[in-house]
Amino acid sequence: MKVRLAPELAEFLPAFTLGVIHYQDVTVSPSPKMLQGRINLFVESLRLERELSKISEIEGVAQWRSVFKRLGIDPARYRPSSEALLRRLLQGNPFFWINSAVDVNNFLSVLHALPYGIYDEAKITGGVLCRVGQATDVYDGLNGREVNMEGKLVLADEAGAFGSPIVDSKRTPVTEESTNLMQVIFFHEQIAEEERDEILGSTARMFTDINGGQVGSSYIVSV
Repeated sequence: MKVRLAPELAEFLPAFTLGVIHYQDVTVSPSPKMLQGRINLFVESLRLERELSKISEIEGVAQWRSVFKRLGIDPARYRPSSEALLRRLLQGNPFFWINSAVDVNNFLSVLHALPYGIYDEAKITGGVLCRVGQATDVYDGLNGREVNMEGKLVLADEAGAFGSPIVDSKRTPVTEESTNLMQVIFFHEQIAEEERDEILGSTARMFTDINGGQVGSSYIVSV
């Protein structure tokens, strides 16, 4: 299973890239206390260092707002998932625990201020294309709402859109029964190649440290 970028994206985002990691034979479980402690400590330090009113000064937040504007998306109405997570935590809300795979994914998204997606490969049909959403790209989101993804960045397989840097669908979530997973990092265009590669590598190491298994493949996708 490979991920590609639609050529049409070059018109709006000529330097846009994705980081993709495919994991095999992972063991998804409730998050261990060690991980919970690490994440809670990070959240506490984040609240001491950052004010909600200054969230726009975080590079990843600012750059992804710029990406949305170039695509004609109102970033105040549709926030990148990383910004939404950061806002929730800075408002004093607790970290929302789901399972070891999703929790690591969300932690890394907040840490790097980049949208991250994690998907069960058994629920994906055929290859995956990152493209601009069409009128038919409507799905039940993990936020409990039906979301219309027309004009927005989406990940789509043969059955249609299932993921995005905004909110993912209920069709492909990772559960404790999942074993082969696909993780997608939505990089903004201003991130340096060296930093991008470092994030890709450190993401894979932390994910397998917590969830076991191995990396089947890891690569950067560009327009």
